[in-house]
Amino acid sequence: MTGTFVRLKLAIIRNGLHQSTGRTVGWVLGTVFSLLYALSAATGMVVLRGNDRAPSAAAGLAVVLVVGWAVMPLFLFGGDDTLDPTRLAMLPLRPRPLVTALLVSSLVGVGPLVTLLVTAGAAVALAGGAASVVVAVVAVPLVLVLCVALSRAVAAANTRLLTSRKGRDLAILSGLFVAVGVQLVNLAVSSLASSGGLDRVASIASALRWVPPAPALDAVRSAAHGSYGMAVAQLAYVGVVLAAVLVWWYRSLYRLMVVPDASTLRAAEGRDRSGRSTGLHRLLPAGRTGTVMERQFRYAWRDPRSKAAWASALAVGLLLPVVSAVQHGSVYSSCWAAGLLGLQMYNQFGVDGSAFWTVAATVATRDDARAELRGRAAVIASVAVPYVVLVTVGAALLLHRTGAVPEVLGLSFALLGALIATGAYASVRFPYSMPQETRFGGGSAAPGQGGLAALSLFGGGVLGAALCVPLLVLVVALHVTGRHGLLWLVLPAGLAYGAGLAAAGLRFAAPRLTRRLPEILASVSRG
Repeated sequence: MTGTFVRLKLAIIRNGLHQSTGRTVGWVLGTVFSLLYALSAATGMVVLRGNDRAPSAAAGLAVVLVVGWAVMPLFLFGGDDTLDPTRLAMLPLRPRPLVTALLVSSLVGVGPLVTLLVTAGAAVALAGGAASVVVAVVAVPLVLVLCVALSRAVAAANTRLLTSRKGRDLAILSGLFVAVGVQLVNLAVSSLASSGGLDRVASIASALRWVPPAPALDAVRSAAHGSYGMAVAQLAYVGVVLAAVLVWWYRSLYRLMVVPDASTLRAAEGRDRSGRSTGLHRLLPAGRTGTVMERQFRYAWRDPRSKAAWASALAVGLLLPVVSAVQHGSVYSSCWAAGLLGLQMYNQFGVDGSAFWTVAATVATRDDARAELRGRAAVIASVAVPYVVLVTVGAALLLHRTGAVPEVLGLSFALLGALIATGAYASVRFPYSMPQETRFGGGSAAPGQGGLAALSLFGGGVLGAALCVPLLVLVVALHVTGRHGLLWLVLPAGLAYGAGLAAAGLRFAAPRLTRRLPEILASVSRG
């Protein structure tokens, strides 16, 4: 079975390259860049040979490798069919030999080769003497096998999750995770560049040295210093962890391939089929506005595109002020939270797609249109207002600028109201369809409508920012004239100004919505 699976893995790689010239070129370039990165990382580790920082660097590198292999299935599951063991469920295969076959075949590929090169470089940096070389010969394959086995075990344990709607949501949010991770790495690098950064790395590495598979590499250092008993214990420790991972993997495969699931059993009894509402309606206003709000909240929770758009706005709106606070920036960066959430008002009907006809069929008068837009705007405001307050107060506390909270909140509320107003009009005047499958949230447009999306978002966003100029002039004037004691007036002024702009924008867009219903339906249904 093992030989068959290895040949199947090679056939999958070969057949994938034969699909198109572009795919072949992309695979070759990706392989070349990956190997260059691996060789440069291995060379860098070898250069550290004999340096006091080499053990810390090796431990950190091992932990980074195992974390990368562990989270990889969460991002690549939908694009790599070999990670899905349920495709083998109908074949007469037993889980125990299947673990061996899958493990060996998983060692074939660019990823394992990159891991092998980097780990070998780290082992060379720690080696010193014949005994350490012998330990390195055992430690390097042990690290590689543990990384690959953990990746497969994670994929098998989460197969049913990753093939469900929640798994597709996770794939859509992968771009957000990467963006947040890049910012966290940027903060970490900035922190290390400061005085005492390397000392903190050594302190952290002393703890990471016992996180598998780092002990396997640290065993090379122990053998080089004559601590042979410690080296054997460290290798045994990683071996026990590998055995536990293999057992976990085996049990996951057994559950997937032997134990019946819901598709072969009767549906769970006792499920509430009464169709009753979740109780959310009791917290919302009566009438059409409350109905629209409940529907939009359900979209935000259930629709992958809406969920990704909301998650991106909330995460980035928090991340930017935090980054600014850590880098001793301006408390006014908190306005990003209001701006990003206000942009959710744009292209309100694009997420509905062809289902917008169910809304259009119930919009007969201006009051219906106003209630529809009011409900959609109320959902954004009900989330944005407390969130903006939380982010602004938090950033002010981090920067020790609590006195600036009223003026920043006033500007944020004004910006939020302006974007809701312009977003309502842009949704009616410049609607565009969105693809059903998108990996990075709700801002993308269907092919051929990118220009319309840019006009709606950037044009409306610039206009919304321009509407905040009067309040901004007030803030600047109070600062220039030295009347800092009156800056608290910016908060009620901004709140009233933003609410007035939002109400005016909704009232202005409502009659145009009733007239443009056929055009909107045609535009948002093209995807």
